[in-house]
Parts: sequence; C-alpha cells; structure tokens
Amino acid sequence: MAQPAPLLIGQAVTDPPAPPGHGHVVLQPALANRHGLVAGATGTGKTVTLMVLAEGFSRIGVPVFLSDVKGDVAGLAVPGTPSEKLQARVDRIGVDGYTPEGCPTVFWDLFGQLGHPVRTTVSEMGPTLLSRILELNDTQSGVMDIVFKLADDRGLLLLDLADLRALLNLVAEERKAVSTEYGLVSAPSIGAIQRALLRLESDGAEAFFGEPALDLSDLMRTTVDGRGIVNILAADKLVLKPRLYSSFLLWLLSELFEQLPEVGDLDKPKLVFVFDEAHLLFDDAPPALRQRVEQVVRIIRSKGVGVYFCSQFPDDVPDDILGQLGNRVQHALRAFTPRDQKAVRTAAETFVPNPGLDVAAAIGTLGVGEALVSTLQDKGVPMPVERTLVAPPRCRMGAITDAERMQVRAGSPVGAKYDAALDRESAAEMLARKAQALAEEAGAPAAKGNGKATEDAAEGGFGQTVKDAVFGTKRRQGMLETMAKQASRTVGNQIGRQILRGVLGGIFGGRR
Repeated sequence: MAQPAPLLIGQAVTDPPAPPGHGHVVLQPALANRHGLVAGATGTGKTVTLMVLAEGFSRIGVPVFLSDVKGDVAGLAVPGTPSEKLQARVDRIGVDGYTPEGCPTVFWDLFGQLGHPVRTTVSEMGPTLLSRILELNDTQSGVMDIVFKLADDRGLLLLDLADLRALLNLVAEERKAVSTEYGLVSAPSIGAIQRALLRLESDGAEAFFGEPALDLSDLMRTTVDGRGIVNILAADKLVLKPRLYSSFLLWLLSELFEQLPEVGDLDKPKLVFVFDEAHLLFDDAPPALRQRVEQVVRIIRSKGVGVYFCSQFPDDVPDDILGQLGNRVQHALRAFTPRDQKAVRTAAETFVPNPGLDVAAAIGTLGVGEALVSTLQDKGVPMPVERTLVAPPRCRMGAITDAERMQVRAGSPVGAKYDAALDRESAAEMLARKAQALAEEAGAPAAKGNGKATEDAAEGGFGQTVKDAVFGTKRRQGMLETMAKQASRTVGNQIGRQILRGVLGGIFGGRR
C-alpha cells in the first residue's frame, strides 16, 4: 500500500526566497499521532492553520474532530472563493493541484441547534467527571460516588438528569440506611448537588444527557472515495460554559482512550482530535488531574489518535503535557506585558534551535499567515524551527450561511440516527411506576407527575414507597427487566460501566 503523502503546512521563508515548490515545510502522517500544538495571539492565523491541517488529514483519509469556537471553522464544509491575492500565495508557495473545495463535514452541537445532538448517559459520564462539571467539593463528590454505586447495586439505569434526581431523592429518604452501608451522606450535600443540577439545566446541558448516546465509530468515518470526514462541534455557546466545554471534550478523549484498541504506529492516524481553547482544560485544575491528562495524552498515541492543542500561549499547556507535543506551529505573540514576554521565552525555548534564526525575535515580528514551525521528521527527530509562510486552505476562510449549513446537515450520514431523542424506561420511571403500584395496592393516593420522580412526590411519602418497592416481593421481576436493558446500552452492562468509571476515576484521580 502506498504511503500517504506528507501534509503541506507552507514554505520556509528564506533570503533569498526559495523558488515555488521548494523549501516546503510538511507534517509526516506517520508521526502525526505524536500530537501537536498550534499557538499564537488572536488574529494571527491559528484558525487558518487548523483548517489547513484538517483539510490535509481529510485528503489522506484521516477523520478529524475539532470545535468551532467562533463559527468560522464551519467554512471547511464549502469551497473557498478564488482571488488574485490567494492565487499569488498559491503560486509563491507552489501548492500542487490547488483547487477550491470543501471537506466532507458533519456538524455536531451539544444543544442540537447548529448540528446533530451529542448525547451521553449519566452512567457513561461517570461520577468523577460529572462532579467536575457540577463543581462539587470532595465531600459532595463522595456522595455522588455513593449515588452511582447504589444505582449499580439496585440495577437502576441512569440515563438522564431526571434519573439522577430520582436517585438523589431515594438517597435522601433512605439516608440513614445508605450511610450505614456506603458511608456518611448528609442532607446539605444532597441539597448542594440538587442545586448544582439545577444550574446545569439552566445552562442547557439537560439535552446532553440521554439517548441515543454518541457512538465513537461515527466520529471515525470516511467517504466512499477514501476522504476522512471532518467533525465540527459548534462551540460558540458551549465555550461560554468553560467547565462543561472542557469536561465534554475531556470525556470524549477519555472515551477514545477506553474503547479504541492498541494499534502501535500506523502509516497515518485513525483520528485527529483538536482541543481548541486548551487553557480551559487546565484552569484551576489540581496537579493530580494534570498528571492523569498527561498520561492519557502519552498513551493514546499507541491507539492511533493524534491530539492537537490550540491556545494563545504555549504555557497554557502544562510542561509535562507540552513535552509530549512533537509537532509545533507558533504564530505571532506580541510581548506587551510581562505575561507576554514570559510566553515568548517559553515558546522560543521549546523549539529545536535554528542557527540562522533568532526565534525569540522572530515571534514578535511574524505577520498574519506566518508561523514558526517544527515537525517530527525521519525517526521522530524534530526538525530545526523554520519561519514559514502558511499555505492557504482550499475551503472558505470564514463562516457559512444557515442555508449552507442546512444543506450539509441534510446530506449527513448520521442524521437519522441522532436527530430524534429516545426516552427508554430508566430509574425515574421505574421508581415512580413501582411507587404508584404499591400506593394503589395500599389504597393510598398515587403520586402525580409526568412519569419522572419529583421532589413533590418525595414530600408525599415517595421515598418510603420507593424503598418498599425496591426491597419488596416484586423486586426480582423489576431487576431482571432493568438488567436486560443494561445489556443493550453503549457501555454494555453493569460490569462494563464499572470498568469505564474505573478508567475515568483513574484519569481524574477519583475514589474508584
């Protein structure tokens, strides 16, 4: 099988200038899973560089996942508009076979507005990562662990936030018994979790939890002609919720780490994952979290996944993780403040020196569309840093219209699978149904509602009725039904969920 062609990043800026087609700076596909960094100040061309990389990977058959924070990455889906200025740069660099074209694209959106909905179940998210999203303290996170353990032991599916609320109500009603069996649970901690869930719902995250859950294989599709599909996550609203944004992308990366098999070194990656606004992942992160992320970034390479961080400053990424990023693209930094000056020194020190280039001075004089580039070459050895004129993308460098987005969505291969939500029977429905049945047998008024457990039901004796239902004579039939449903879930079954949570707990330094 023929080796995939190197990805053209641009042309080295030399004196005198190299002739067109010479002095190309490229990224080797076989070393793209050694991860990378694209950094630079706002307006210096980071987004265009990401688009050039995404196009290059797509052309050689590598699927890409990246977030669209400002709305302009969506331009990857449609062809660019020719112009004299653009053609002049193409001619100067000597881009072979340049023709405006779009990439095969699938749009995603946690809120389901600008793309296909992205969903996962509460159970698959796991207690540790969910606690991070909810910004719980250690004590409250411990209660969340107990809630998940109780759901496992009693065979109750946790699919959406209504299921989680039902379990919290159950724990509140059985607090003494639960504290004796699993560990101390306090009413204030339960109340704090319930309030955090309310804030999460007000942020619009309720739509994120449910079914059908995202199948990772749908992010790794190729077209019939062998091009990799570019998956674009609409993140203009999501990025305003930094915890949700970073936790979602980290959950996705963790899922890839857990589910993909070891493949070693390939001719090209199986998937390239781009983490834009990378500083949001590490802001206020404890040292244990940074260490675990560093371990995942290092190990996921052998599963054929390349991770590329994008941020304004290279020191937004911790040193231990920065050391794992072999492919670097540094756009201009303006050293106006002590923070900027430190960032310039950090960037200069992380490149392989080039005797003919003063890196620290060059970083402040780079023009828009220029970058300092160092990529891994033969045997994984980084090339000396080169001042590079970045090649133009073939797609549109800007936003697309609503009509163009709708046209792309209409041709999506996964729309029929994800656009319609499913609402299977899970913990809330099971507990409410059993409570109603026992209430009717006892001649008591049944709790009213929409089928989901509510706090009003809890105040009316719901908890004691649920307790009787769970531990009563009809428990066996309900347990068998629930375990049968568990077997059809994405994770698989109760053991699979516990394994996944163990991995996520290990990644985030959790209690499991």
